[in-house]
Amino acid sequence: MANHLREEQELLRSNVRRWLEQHVTPLIDRHEADRSFPFELIPGLRQFGYLGGRLPESAGGFGLDFSTWGMLFEELGYCWGSLRTILNITNGTIYRIADQGTPEQRAAYLEPVMAGRLKCCTGLSEPNVGSNLAGIETRCDDKGDHWLLNGRKLWITNGAFADFCVVAARTFSSGCDGAISTFIVDRTHYEVRRLDMMVLRCTGTAELAFNDVKLPKSALLGEEGKAFSKVLSGLDAARVNIAMGAVGAAQAALDLSIEYAKTRRQFGRPIGSFQLVQKHIVDMTMKVEAARALSYNAARALDEGRNARTECSIAKLFATEAAFEVANIALQVHGGIGYSTEYPIERIFRDTRGGTIPEGTSEVQTLIIGREILGMSAIT
Repeated sequence: MANHLREEQELLRSNVRRWLEQHVTPLIDRHEADRSFPFELIPGLRQFGYLGGRLPESAGGFGLDFSTWGMLFEELGYCWGSLRTILNITNGTIYRIADQGTPEQRAAYLEPVMAGRLKCCTGLSEPNVGSNLAGIETRCDDKGDHWLLNGRKLWITNGAFADFCVVAARTFSSGCDGAISTFIVDRTHYEVRRLDMMVLRCTGTAELAFNDVKLPKSALLGEEGKAFSKVLSGLDAARVNIAMGAVGAAQAALDLSIEYAKTRRQFGRPIGSFQLVQKHIVDMTMKVEAARALSYNAARALDEGRNARTECSIAKLFATEAAFEVANIALQVHGGIGYSTEYPIERIFRDTRGGTIPEGTSEVQTLIIGREILGMSAIT
């Protein structure tokens, strides 16, 4: 199989996998059943760079490149999709506050999040707004000595658990007429309704309601009216993150299927000796290797500072679709036992389906790739 890692990355991956197998894997079944999440483990992951690892050392990070960052999230995907998703959301907030926050905001929110003491979420999606972030309807009005926030956010990962939310809203003031800004809003200021999801059951997905919420002027994160471009600029890295997590989940499904094909016996011999089962294993392997190659290609493009929108969208589109296809084949290889919640395949099958929607659906990625290749938008 192709090796995309340097020696030091291989060492880091081995240490990470060993830690996850020891501390996380034994807890997954209980938390999946309870729809809960072991936040007490988060501080222990900082040593590997999982909390703000791409920040420079002077800002509390490790200065990791995108290839190493992607490898770390491939390992999370291999272990548990809910863990990868929670850390993805957490890091999105870390980088927003590190990039745009005031010294006071960084002290109050950034440092505690990076230490694992505060939980966070990001409020982008709404009942009428998914991939079209330009259509955000939540609004925040300048009332002189404070802001007044109104609106709803839907499908918010970690929303049920978070201590605060970074909320995107249209702002209206003397200097801004409806452009999008972001605000740091403490949980005490909004209502939370948890949503029970088919996928990523332990990520605390929720609906958030903001009804005449009075915010201090200091709640504004970054420059008023400039948030839309900031959100878009972070999407490429987020898509690679999701792609790498999908690769990890697909690899887990493949490894489980190989082991099962070697040990499960039918008609007096291992099922792996049957040609059709071998065909399944080969198809899964090709999809995993192709998805991994495309994902690392996108990470390298980001490391080189290139415009990597096409590479990142291709990686996200192919890897998430391939991961679900691999999980589907894995379920077929396992037969009836694959449906059981006592075995990981059932969870991997559900969770890989979830990767095709966030950070732009497969359909949106297709439109982006077509536009980038042809230099023109599709007629719809």
